[in-house]
Amino acid sequence: MRIFDTHAHYDDKAFTEDMDNLLCDMHKKGVKRIVNIGCSMESSRYIVDMVNRYDYVYGAVGVHPDDVGNLTDADMRELAELSRQDKILAIGEIGLDYHYDDIDKESQKRWFVEQLGIAKQERLPVVIHSRDAAKDTLDIMRTEHAGTTGGVIHCFSYGVEMAREYLNMGYYIGVGGVVTFKNGRKLKEVVEYASLDRIVLETDAPYLAPVPFRGKRNCSLYLQYVAEEIAAIKGVDTEEVYTVTYENAEKMYKM
Repeated sequence: MRIFDTHAHYDDKAFTEDMDNLLCDMHKKGVKRIVNIGCSMESSRYIVDMVNRYDYVYGAVGVHPDDVGNLTDADMRELAELSRQDKILAIGEIGLDYHYDDIDKESQKRWFVEQLGIAKQERLPVVIHSRDAAKDTLDIMRTEHAGTTGGVIHCFSYGVEMAREYLNMGYYIGVGGVVTFKNGRKLKEVVEYASLDRIVLETDAPYLAPVPFRGKRNCSLYLQYVAEEIAAIKGVDTEEVYTVTYENAEKMYKM
């Protein structure tokens, strides 16, 4: 078993007490690469330092739509600088989230476009967050990125038709614990539709732990349950899922 977790948040407070031990233990047990994803300016700064402490941990820098309320042009200049640091592989996670009304839509769109611009400028793939914002996200991706530097639609939550649009632009589909949920029918259908060579594994740790750990703190080792579910849906061996998704992640992140 050789696992590549393309999306985790080990800088989250849920890991404050045991992050170091957990990361080292998981690596010994088959989690060979992890990309820790930024969600704010603060976390992005932290990740630039964090990745230098572990050979097998890499990073992405970016500001999640829930955190764009106080962004400035100076932050964008700093984000571009952070993206040039060692072992930073992508801009993310960035996008739109209309589930709550905390941040107005126009602000979200503005900073989404700005960060896509940094990705193009720095020639880095993007990690896209989209929740309850299907049309606006797709419209912006078509207009502002259209597969230019590649990337992934993280925690994919839409149907097959939307998946087709992103796959046709060359993006990968990020699949995590939701695929094991009883109410994860849409994602199961997307996994069935998408070619295995366009799927990457992700945890979103500490969130969205798969069955049988649903509701508990997630970690990269639990991706074995995600891989097993994908294998069952696709009718292939679990080892093939590990191998292909690992190669996909390397290609996506240009490693």
